[in-house]
Amino acid sequence: FDLSQKIEIKRVLISRPNHRLGNLLLITPLVQEVERTFPDCKIDLFVKGGLAPIIFQNYKNINYIIELPKKPFNNLISYFQVWIKIKKQRYDIVLNVTKNSSSGRLSAKFADAKYKLFGGLDPETQLKHPDYEHIAKYPVYEYRRFLTQLGFGTTEIPVPSLDLKLSLLEITEEKKTVKELVKNDKKTISIFTYATDDKCYSKSWWEEFYEKLKLEYGDDYNIIEVLPVENISQIGFKATTFYSKDIREIGAVIANTAIFIGADSGIMHLASASLTSTVGLFSRDNQKTYEPYNNNSIAINTTTSTMDEWIKTINNIL
Repeated sequence: FDLSQKIEIKRVLISRPNHRLGNLLLITPLVQEVERTFPDCKIDLFVKGGLAPIIFQNYKNINYIIELPKKPFNNLISYFQVWIKIKKQRYDIVLNVTKNSSSGRLSAKFADAKYKLFGGLDPETQLKHPDYEHIAKYPVYEYRRFLTQLGFGTTEIPVPSLDLKLSLLEITEEKKTVKELVKNDKKTISIFTYATDDKCYSKSWWEEFYEKLKLEYGDDYNIIEVLPVENISQIGFKATTFYSKDIREIGAVIANTAIFIGADSGIMHLASASLTSTVGLFSRDNQKTYEPYNNNSIAINTTTSTMDEWIKTINNIL
């Protein structure tokens, strides 16, 4: 780097070519960090699928959202058009979010940019931050380290929360939805009983936990179940249910509840991004990578603790 010249950052490309809801929400802290450090910059996002425009619709610095088709080999023309679009732009910085993404690294190589961060891990930075393992946090730490190499100052402020940036209008609108569902003035607990693969707890597991929640909170709180797009309930639709395919609507409904409880999933990250206290239930050993944080959120390892301990944790938050 030539540090004798004043570096101006006007255009930034953030590369995370993934289509999953959770993975896209997990880059919102990095986008906020870039906005904080360069308030006037324009940010392009290189992603996959069609969710990013919905997630980032209230982010004022977002310029282009460059979308790889979800199934590239069915859409070869649009696939190549994406790479041409990247090549045509000129960026000051390209940030590839995760080192494991080959198309992410390729986009960083391919893009015309003065400075490039390829998304590797730095052992020294890792030692400095006990929460470095978190997939939403280490890109922010790496970005900060990169800026110090470019001659910018350091900062020790906490990494921003996941944030859908729900508008007041969205939240007010869904307050009515929750009110119509529960028909009383008690506070509401939201649960999500589904998840993919082995992250999904069994019906008997959820039925036992739901009975426990009802026993503990049924008098003072409503419980609503947010349903997945598949319209499946692991408790046989025993609770009041809310179904929508609109992720901003789902986020705004969760924002009107006192706490969200659910397994590690895209909807758990959505709850976290709605700035609601989120209890993430983990049965795998990936808790440190994906756990919800900030706003009194917590991850529970369900394999090493008891239901009574989970209730204590939930009581502390409530």
